[in-house]
Amino acid sequence: MSKVILITGTSSGFGRTIAEKLHSEGYTVIGTSRNAEKINSDYLTIKLDINDYEASKSEVDQIIKKYGKIDVLVNNAGINITGPTETIKMDDVKRVFDTNFFSQLNLIQTVLPHMRSKKMGLIINITSIAGYLGLPFWSAYCASKASFRVIAESLNIELKKYNVNVVNIAPGDYKTEILNNRRDSDNPSSSSYFHEYEKIIKSVNEKMNHGRDPIEVANLVLKIIKKKKPKINYIVGGFLEKKITLKSLLPDKLFQKIIMKLYS
Repeated sequence: MSKVILITGTSSGFGRTIAEKLHSEGYTVIGTSRNAEKINSDYLTIKLDINDYEASKSEVDQIIKKYGKIDVLVNNAGINITGPTETIKMDDVKRVFDTNFFSQLNLIQTVLPHMRSKKMGLIINITSIAGYLGLPFWSAYCASKASFRVIAESLNIELKKYNVNVVNIAPGDYKTEILNNRRDSDNPSSSSYFHEYEKIIKSVNEKMNHGRDPIEVANLVLKIIKKKKPKINYIVGGFLEKKITLKSLLPDKLFQKIIMKLYS
């Protein structure tokens, strides 16, 4: 039987592209979406809000009962709420972490006992370049992605003797819906940051609308699945790898000036 792969957030963007690619390669793909009824796909898509922990656990149990295993979990679902850190609503920060961190961790905790018992498994977290960089007006998103990235590094040590690998993929400026689907935490026009905020969001939007093809990330996921010993962290997106290297070499204030020029 082919590998059974569970992918969250397959309604659009990276999730949809990854699911389609892996399905075309002959894997058994199960996608999840809050709007599964609107998705027309050749692979199984189940309706699931990953913020519902009990529903997530129930679906994982049903998949294992039906297929006998989950070989790969791809944590992809995510949201973005933008706004000045000074005024961002605390409920919105919690909402970002609930979706981008806690709900994904819940799924990891749910599949791990099964993977450990089989002494094999792979968990791939679609994080973000934002997990490495403090981007202006994206602070909650950046913080949630950074937290998710570090969890994988801890897990890899914990799971070493069980042959379960946890991998982070941090994409950069790809053409997805993450920015268009964002929500402002408050009315930015009422903020003293408004003009700066508007300028930066417009710049980022233009970069992402002309961004790279998400199929690059899907191809990387396929490559990782086929590897016996994948790396823990992968950064994809052309110039972005160099930006991370620069961050480690340059003084913090100088690096921030470079970031501001890129997003202004």
